[in-house]
Amino acid sequence: MTDVHPAWLPPEAFQAVGSRRVLVRADGPLAETVREEVARAGAQYGATNSGGLTDEGPADLVLTLSESEGADGYAISRRDGVTTVAGGDPAGLLYGFFHVVRLGEGAFEGDREIEHHRPAMRRRMLDHWDNIDVHPVMGQVERGYSGGSIFWEDGAPRPGLSRVRAYGRLLAATGINAVAINNVNVHATEARLLTDRLGEVAAIADELRPYGIRVHLSVNFASPMALGGLPTADPLDEDVRAWWAATTEHVYATIPDFGGYVVKADSEGQPGPFAYARTHADGANMLAEALAPHGGVVHWRAFVYNHRQDWRDRSTDRARAAYDHFAPLDGRFMDNAILQVKHGPMDFQTREPVSPVILAMRRTRLAVELQVTQEYTGQQRHVCYLAPMWSEILAFENVAGAGDLVAVSNVGADRFWTGHPLAQANLYAFGRLAWDPALDPATVLDEWMDMTFIRPGEPLRRALHAVMDGSWRTYERYTAPLGVGFMVRPGHHYGPDVDGYEYTPWGTYHFADRDGVGVDRTRATGTGFTGQYPQPWSDVYESLERCPDELLLFFHHVPYDHVLHSGSTVIQHIYDTHFAGAEEVAEMRAQWAKVGDLVAPDVHARVTELLDEQLRCAEEWRDQVNTYFFRKSGVPDERGRRIF
Repeated sequence: MTDVHPAWLPPEAFQAVGSRRVLVRADGPLAETVREEVARAGAQYGATNSGGLTDEGPADLVLTLSESEGADGYAISRRDGVTTVAGGDPAGLLYGFFHVVRLGEGAFEGDREIEHHRPAMRRRMLDHWDNIDVHPVMGQVERGYSGGSIFWEDGAPRPGLSRVRAYGRLLAATGINAVAINNVNVHATEARLLTDRLGEVAAIADELRPYGIRVHLSVNFASPMALGGLPTADPLDEDVRAWWAATTEHVYATIPDFGGYVVKADSEGQPGPFAYARTHADGANMLAEALAPHGGVVHWRAFVYNHRQDWRDRSTDRARAAYDHFAPLDGRFMDNAILQVKHGPMDFQTREPVSPVILAMRRTRLAVELQVTQEYTGQQRHVCYLAPMWSEILAFENVAGAGDLVAVSNVGADRFWTGHPLAQANLYAFGRLAWDPALDPATVLDEWMDMTFIRPGEPLRRALHAVMDGSWRTYERYTAPLGVGFMVRPGHHYGPDVDGYEYTPWGTYHFADRDGVGVDRTRATGTGFTGQYPQPWSDVYESLERCPDELLLFFHHVPYDHVLHSGSTVIQHIYDTHFAGAEEVAEMRAQWAKVGDLVAPDVHARVTELLDEQLRCAEEWRDQVNTYFFRKSGVPDERGRRIF
């Protein structure tokens, strides 16, 4: 596919493997994929270097199986001039092969003591919010910023699906092993993927299977009514349960390695068990029961809240909702029912605390949900490398101990996959951190650079680090301050609108007035949300003195002259960070301008265009937010800079 950017798997990344003799001692479909990868590399680089597959005899790289490494795991070592990868199963062999590709020539130098590599998360999954039909508001891909769907176009499957196989290859190289292919907001056409359009799901599964990726499907909870003609979708109704069992059996007869269902229920207008006075455990367990005989799982999303709130009522708190709904159900979900929890209690904001649901539900299988698509972090028009944010989240308490890590995909039909060429790093980093949450974000970025730009020289490497390392915090500086969140334009969520959601039913308020700003979520005087956390966090967030600065306005309503731990007042912090953020974007653009002759012209042009837009938008954020709070507080900038 010469018209599509190769991302982190350009042909040059395979030169080290392709110029060596490789022996693959394994059988089965995934082992055959490894053989095909080796043969492809050898065909390009082995003509003069004795590269390519060998059946027996001398080899520079041996790929074999060893059950001791466990599912998806592998070991890598080098001795006496031979590099050996031992996969715990064929999937582990595939992941081990891509590890060798990452190492490049380094995989074939010196001796290497045996290293064991096993994934921290058993299911490393991307959720696509793709629609078959173009939605009148959300388009072909809801919250998609990279063109249309790679699966569908204008109501029908994309012809050929060759790009889907290339996508699976990119994902396998990072360790991702599951993909949900359609929107969690399941519209009428997409609902039929479960029944009369199941062949489209099977065709996509055929393209992803060679790279060890299982397909999952978002389903409508009310499918027995919408598709089966039943008068109810009550999860305790025997006819409903029988319909799901029969339908699921047909799914597995068509796609034997089908992964399972994803469900958004009783949230933002989607149907769910509340209509029948049933619990979310009742709903999830009904589907889990249908899937269990086939080894499938249901991911039941915990994103459940009242989206018709009264902004006048300060006792209502959207942040409380998931815990209030689900914590009492801990221990009541079947083993193959996985509660999928957004990493924060609100909605993928630039900064928010870890959801207390993740900390509370010790007897329930959990999947932590991240958002690779940058809905609230610049929509892939802004550079915002998210690995540092995710690393902080995964390091908090037992978050990395969840069984699954899931993220909303940022991939579309754009030739750069993610719209912004540098946003490809977020997709790569998600897969790598899902495999090993302890990886250093800067190291992951170096890996991505080495493969995408083929071990760039120091000038390009320095420029990329200068642009990307701190880009999440830069974005935070010029947008919503101190964890307050949701100062975006309603609907599309791009650009500043400080009061855009302040008087809406969505529960996304900052409560700024002439005296101060922030949401009082304390037990003493507020919504009591801090009480949902275990100790010591409950007391840390409750305390004005101990609460981290970056979350202050998430948990407290404070006056503008409140002094932060940094020594600055809240109002001066707002001014300083918004000026600094815009200045940092200008420096990012200047750094990128210096490397025009070091990257492909199309990549440099696209990134330059988007950095111009990022600077324009950062200045707009700076001016609107600073002006808003100057007019609210009446406190001037102590440094005398221009505020409108």
